[in-house]
Amino acid sequence: MSAKRRQGSRDGTFSGTKPQRAIIDIGSNTVRMVIYGGSMRAPTVLLNEKVTAKLGRDIAETGKLADEAIELALRGLKRFALLLDDLGVEEVETVATAAVRDASNGDQFVATLRELGFDPRVISGEEEACLSASGVAGAFPGATGMVADLGGGSLELVTVNASEPGEAISLPLGTLRLPEYRGKSRGDMRKALEKALKKGAPKIEKGQPLYLVGGTLRTMAVYAMQEQGHPLSDPHGFEIEPDEARKLLGKALANETIDSLKSRDRISSMRAEKLPDASVLAEAMLSRFEPSRLVFSSWGLREGLLYDGLEPHAKAQDPLQAGISVFATQRGAPPMLAARMAAWTLDAAPARKHGSERLRLAATMLALASMQIEPNIRLPQAIDWALHKRWIAVSSADRAMLAAAIAANGNQLNLPGAVTELASEDALEEAVRWGLAVRLARRLGARSPRSLQVSRLLVDKDDLVLRLAVSHSDLFGIPTEKDMKLLSSKLKLDYRVDVVPDEELRSDPEDAEVEAK
Repeated sequence: MSAKRRQGSRDGTFSGTKPQRAIIDIGSNTVRMVIYGGSMRAPTVLLNEKVTAKLGRDIAETGKLADEAIELALRGLKRFALLLDDLGVEEVETVATAAVRDASNGDQFVATLRELGFDPRVISGEEEACLSASGVAGAFPGATGMVADLGGGSLELVTVNASEPGEAISLPLGTLRLPEYRGKSRGDMRKALEKALKKGAPKIEKGQPLYLVGGTLRTMAVYAMQEQGHPLSDPHGFEIEPDEARKLLGKALANETIDSLKSRDRISSMRAEKLPDASVLAEAMLSRFEPSRLVFSSWGLREGLLYDGLEPHAKAQDPLQAGISVFATQRGAPPMLAARMAAWTLDAAPARKHGSERLRLAATMLALASMQIEPNIRLPQAIDWALHKRWIAVSSADRAMLAAAIAANGNQLNLPGAVTELASEDALEEAVRWGLAVRLARRLGARSPRSLQVSRLLVDKDDLVLRLAVSHSDLFGIPTEKDMKLLSSKLKLDYRVDVVPDEELRSDPEDAEVEAK
C-alpha cells in the first residue's frame, strides 16, 4: 500500500477527523492515552484508552513502584506505541505524575519508557497543579477560584485568577493514600483531612468557585446528577451549591456502600471503591475553602497541556464555536454558511435578554447540521447533540436553548421535558424564534448562497418583511409562506413580502461585500 493510501486510510479511521496529537498520562492509578483531533481549542477525543496499573499502590509502604504494576503499565504502553505508529500520530507528549516522581525506582521506570521510544517528562506537583489549572482555564474562560485535582497519589491545589494560575501545591492526599486518614468514624476522617488541608493548602478568598478535577470527583458529579434526577448526562460543567453538596456528601453518599455504588449505572468498580473516601475529602474542602459553589471539570492536566501549547490567538478563540464548527462542518454545515444565515436572520431573531450571538451562531450550525440526519431519527438525535454532547463553555440553560432552536428548525414546537426543565419559558421562546428563522433561511433557497444575496429579512414596525429581488420572486413558494407565518406568529407580527428591483438589493453594502468575495 502506498504512503498516500495509508494516510488516506488513517484519515478515514475517525470519520474524517485526522488524529493529530496524543497525550500519555502515567498516573498513580491509571496509565492513559488520549488521541485528539479537530480544533485544539476544543479538541475531539478520538481514542481514550487506559490501563489500571495502580503504579502508586505500594508507594506509602515500600517507596517503590510494584513489579506487577510496572508489568501491567508496560504492557499497556507497548500497545500504545503500536497504535500511535499505525495511526501515524507523530505529536506525542508523555507525562508522569506522583507515583513515578515519588518512587525510588522511578528513574529506572523512565529509562525503560525511553527504550520503548517514549520521551517521558516527570512533572513536579506544582507543575501538575498548574497544568490542571490551565485545563480549567481552557474550559471555563476567565475562571477565578481554586482548582482541586484529585489523582491516585496526590491532590493538587492551585488558585486561579482570571484564568491565570497562582499559588500551587501538591499534597499526598490522592485516592490511594486517603485510607491512611480513616479514623473510627467519618467525622474523624474529615477532621484529619481538614487539618492536612489547613497545613498545606494555598490561601484563597472565601466565596469563590471550587473547580473539581479528576475521575473520582467526576464520578461524584455523576452520583449527584443521578440523585437529583438531572436531565443532563455529562458531568462536565455540572454545578452544585455548598449546602446541597453537604447534604449529598454527609447523608446520601455517607449511607452508600461500595457494593451499592457498583450497582449504579456509570460508576465503575474502581471509582466505587474510591468514592466514599473522596467524598469525605470533598467535605473537608468545603469546610476549609468555603466556596460559593462546586464546579466539576472534565478538563484537567491533559487538556492543560494542549491549552498551554496554543498560540495566544488560538487561546482567545471561543471553545464553543471551535468545537461546534468542526462537528458541523463534518455534517454539511460549514461555519461560513452558518454565519451567513445568522447574519440574514439577525434583524428578525437576534439574541436578546437570555441568549448571546455566540450561542445563536452555535444553534444555527447545529440546526443546519441536523438536516443531514434521516428524518425519522432527526429531532431526537439532534436534541441529544445539544443536551448531551460535550460542548465547552455552555451552561445547562444554554444547552436547552440550543435544543429548542434545533427543535423549532424542524417545526417541533412542543419541547421535551428535559429541555423545559433547564431554562425559563422566555429563554426557550427566544431560542424557538432563532430556530424558526433558520428554518425560513435554509428553506427559502435550499441553502444556496445566492438566495441569501437576493433577499432580506427584516422587521418594519409591526411587520415581518421578506424583501425579494424581482429576479427571484418565485422563491416565495408555499413552504416559504408557511415559514413566514410561523415566525411572524412567534414574533407577534404581521408579515408581508416586498418584491424589489435587483439593483436595490445589490446596492446593499453587505451584499456587495459578499459578492466581492
